[in-house]
Formats: sequence, structure tokens, C-alpha cells
Amino acid sequence: MNTREAYPARTITLAEQPAKRWIWILSSVVFLAVVLLNRVQVPTSGTWDIHVFAKVNAVLNSLVSLLLLRGLLTAKAGKWKAHKNTMLAAMVLSVLFLVSYILHHLFAGDTPFGGTGAIKVVYYVILFSHILLAGGSLPFILTTAYRAFSAQYPAHRKLAKRLWPVWFYVSVTGVLVYLLISPYY
Repeated sequence: MNTREAYPARTITLAEQPAKRWIWILSSVVFLAVVLLNRVQVPTSGTWDIHVFAKVNAVLNSLVSLLLLRGLLTAKAGKWKAHKNTMLAAMVLSVLFLVSYILHHLFAGDTPFGGTGAIKVVYYVILFSHILLAGGSLPFILTTAYRAFSAQYPAHRKLAKRLWPVWFYVSVTGVLVYLLISPYY
């Protein structure tokens, strides 16, 4: 008995070249916003926990990790509607993460890591790889989504197989970075 669903119909009619152009423009704007806004700090009244956004970020990254696992399982099972909804939810939570991340850095600035020895090396290796992969993955996440919405399923699958571990690593290491840095807030 085959329980795989039929692939969803095409929902985007935008041609490949304009789509790629918009994906790279949006990705560049997001990257520049993160870099530039990371250099700005907004003073606060001190009457609220400015690290609440860091906690929200950890929760959002945890949820994205779980959604990515569900997305993988639904894709392997051929449950395309559930897969689509799951991956859309992962993208929405990732956007909320980005907003929360920017707000956290606007209000709290950077927090130096206070650990020493091996844990400091581990922290910075995780942080560096997390930042590098997070910064570089957005255009590929958007391209993968575009290929699904434009019913280019073989191209979607090929890119998703390479991208999924990167996105999953970024979401999991985001939680690890929070757990390692939070004692120093």
C-alpha cells in the first residue's frame, strides 16, 4: 500500500532569474541589517531583562530544530502537505528568531564569554561555525523554498539534501551557544 501523497501543485509562477535576483537581494539586505544593527546599542531603562530575547532565541531555535526533524520525516514518508506546512513553520520561526536576535543585540550588545581553557575553545569553534553557516545559508533556504513552490521537485530535493544538515546544525548550535553564554549575562 503506497501512502505517499501527490506532489503539491505549483504555487509560484515567478521565473527562475527574477526569483534568484530577489532571493539574493533579500539575503543581502538581511545580512547587512544584522551586521550594521549589531554595531548599534539602544540604551534601556534597566527595569526589564534585556536578555529575554536571548531566551526567546533559544526557544525558537529549539522549535526550528524539532520542525526540521519533522520536515525530514514527513518528506521521507511522502506526506507533502505536512512537509510543506512544517517547513513553512520552520521558516516563520526563523524569521521571528531573526527579529528577536536583532532586538537582543540592539538592547544588550555583545556579551564576552567568561569561560577559560578548553570550554572557551569549544565555545568559539561552535560560535564561529554557527555564525558562518547561519550567515551563508539564507539564500539557499530561500532557493530551496522557491524550488518547492515552483514545483521543481528534483532540484528542490537535491538542494534540500545538502541544506537540511546545515540548517539543522545552525539551529542546534544556536541553542548550544545560548547555553554556553547565558551564565555570563
